[in-house]
Amino acid sequence: MNSLKRLLSYASAFRADIVIATTYSVLNKVFDIIPEVLIGVAVDIVVNRKQSFLARLGIEDVLTQLVVLGAITLIVFCCESILQYLFQIRWRNLAQALQHSMRLDCYNHVQKLDVAYFEDKSTGNLLSIMNDDINQLERFLDGGANALIQVVASTLLIGAIFFYISPMVAIIALCPMPLILFGAFKFQHLLGPRYRDVRKMAGRISGRLYAAENYESNRLTKDSLAYQEANRKAIRLSSAYIPVIRMAIVAGFIATLVLGGYYTLTGELQVASYSVLVFLTQRLLWPFTRLAEMTDLYERAMASANRVLDLLTTPIHITDGHRHLPKIGGSIDFVDVGFAYQNGTPIFSHFNLSISPGQTIAFVGATGAGKSTLIKLLMRFYSPTSGTITIDGVDIAELKLEDLRSAISFVSQDVFLFTGSIRENIAYGSEHASLASIMQAAKVAEADSFIASLPEGYDTQVGERGI
Repeated sequence: MNSLKRLLSYASAFRADIVIATTYSVLNKVFDIIPEVLIGVAVDIVVNRKQSFLARLGIEDVLTQLVVLGAITLIVFCCESILQYLFQIRWRNLAQALQHSMRLDCYNHVQKLDVAYFEDKSTGNLLSIMNDDINQLERFLDGGANALIQVVASTLLIGAIFFYISPMVAIIALCPMPLILFGAFKFQHLLGPRYRDVRKMAGRISGRLYAAENYESNRLTKDSLAYQEANRKAIRLSSAYIPVIRMAIVAGFIATLVLGGYYTLTGELQVASYSVLVFLTQRLLWPFTRLAEMTDLYERAMASANRVLDLLTTPIHITDGHRHLPKIGGSIDFVDVGFAYQNGTPIFSHFNLSISPGQTIAFVGATGAGKSTLIKLLMRFYSPTSGTITIDGVDIAELKLEDLRSAISFVSQDVFLFTGSIRENIAYGSEHASLASIMQAAKVAEADSFIASLPEGYDTQVGERGI
């Protein structure tokens, strides 16, 4: 329930949609149950004729009673169909809207996390959260949420009808309910950890798939088998639930059939009422055979929700400053800077450096000496553990991140090509760059002659589907 509370708290902006969708689901179930009651009314008309329930309401002619019953049945089925259309539209649109909101929030949140967060996190696992886990929530809202709500609604409504018709039969018929609910909650308790393992294994597999060198093949095989085993444990448990619950349901149905029939024979229960009880018993108990499927879907969704919400609540350590960067002179100063990575290994201690405007500086050292770290500190990908870094005398911690980073050109030693055209790749991050400026950048990078040799030039597609 804690997972559900977290999800509902996040989805507070969609509260009105959730209430409306839930209302449609409940009303749909009400109209879905009414036909079983109308069967009892039909039996009452045939058996009691001019002493039937409708006759007592003033419709004495038996044929008229049947016509009225037919009209009511048509109205009920029309209302049920309309409400089914409405709740499906609401739940599915809600699923799409929540999925869209979550994916954007996750993406924007990840963009604000400091580089240190990603040092011990798998890229594949993050992608699994932002894609697979959010899609799992969508699947639950598409059908699972409505199914759970309708099971609760039908149980309460049919239970009330049972107690109105015959309290004794109701008590006997509902005896298996505690066993069914205990089994459902026990099943949910046991299944939750298994699906957390499944989602964890899915993330590990995604990590392997994004590092698909040959030497990763054996590790991918191992993780895939672990994912298969995690699913097998969950499947074994979920498959055992339905046969056990089915026997409890049969016990309740037999109790209604036998005890209700006995009361009907002794005259304590009318034939029409007995017919209603027999039909409603199935409506009351048989949906619980799907409780395993619904709980299965619910647990998958909650395991995914926890992973998504854990990502969204990851604290952002590098916060945005409040000052805009003035016209840049270009003076950079590292003042008594100290820095250590998360494992505690110190990289700098009392590091001091002044760089004058226009001055060219080269840092030379062994791998891991801290060359790239200096640049990442300057761009506030990391925060120093001590000391300050200033540009033109202004502490960079006070500057707006967008201003700071847009003033620095950073060419990483890692090379990436994004799906799109060469023009879009060169202009990445500068949406309004002109073709002339793009061509000038290519010329400076000495890539212009290669690009000119391509059939489509700067419009040549690269990345996923291109060169």
